[in-house]
Amino acid sequence: MLKLAYLLAGGCGGCDMAVVDLSETLVDVLPQLEVVFWAPTVADVKYKDLEAMPDQSVDVGLVSGMVRLSEQEHMTRVMRQKCKVLVAYGACAALGGIPGMANLHTKEEIFQTAYFDTFSTDNPDGVTPQTKCLVDGKYELTLPEFYGRVRPLHQVVDVDYFIGGCPPHHSFVGQAIVAILEGKLPPPGSWITGGKAVCDVCSRNPGQQGGERELITSVKRTVDGAPEEGKCLLQEGYICLGAVTQGDCGALCPKVNIPCRGCGGPIPGVKDFGLRAVSAIASSLADEELVDQIPSPVKLFYRYALPASMLGKKVK
Repeated sequence: MLKLAYLLAGGCGGCDMAVVDLSETLVDVLPQLEVVFWAPTVADVKYKDLEAMPDQSVDVGLVSGMVRLSEQEHMTRVMRQKCKVLVAYGACAALGGIPGMANLHTKEEIFQTAYFDTFSTDNPDGVTPQTKCLVDGKYELTLPEFYGRVRPLHQVVDVDYFIGGCPPHHSFVGQAIVAILEGKLPPPGSWITGGKAVCDVCSRNPGQQGGERELITSVKRTVDGAPEEGKCLLQEGYICLGAVTQGDCGALCPKVNIPCRGCGGPIPGVKDFGLRAVSAIASSLADEELVDQIPSPVKLFYRYALPASMLGKKVK
């Protein structure tokens, strides 16, 4: 019986649902799997329950979500202490994810926007969240500390494996869980992946249609009209990062005319997803002047991976 623990850190809960979406498949593996902790979204357990477990008593721990608060850092450290194998599960845990875009701003800028500048905010006393607050002179209330930047899991604790996706597709999650149960895992530090890029499994790939790739002659946004049915989105001018992104999702986004944005994580051997994406797109442009037409390059190429990149955050 394999003991499994699951922790949601600074995520949205979508990765949790990717496990729940296994449905009957999850039921099939349950006889071999004991879920001893799943907080805070699914099971009615408390952090103290995990803290009370013996060290290294849990076979596998899945952590989804990035680390932004002191509470999240504390619990990821507890997970590392209790779990023999720890997996950064999903784009946020593995790379920083969409929340990692906050690293383009300082903590002070974020608080200014959230608690003062928004149209609907009424805050005449200038109140902002504090880690401690005394109520009625005798009741002390506490909040976690809001750190100055977002961090992926491996910048906080040692991580054994990584799984990409926002969220990971449930069919691949099933494969990963079975691989864990059967002990068929790659070397520690690896991504659990089929090893193919989105382009390799995309039906729009010209190579799968007997054609050849062509250079990009225009840059379009998704609001500029629908691409031609079956044509490569990149060659149609829609910046698609499928060439450098793991394709464990089955290229679902391109199937519905949405360019790949890189949530699957880097293909094996790539250390900085954003840099490789920039290189791949730059080498595909017919004219270097097209670079100026790419909207918000940082938010395009580092949408899911800024905290894990060599940039890490905005440098002033």
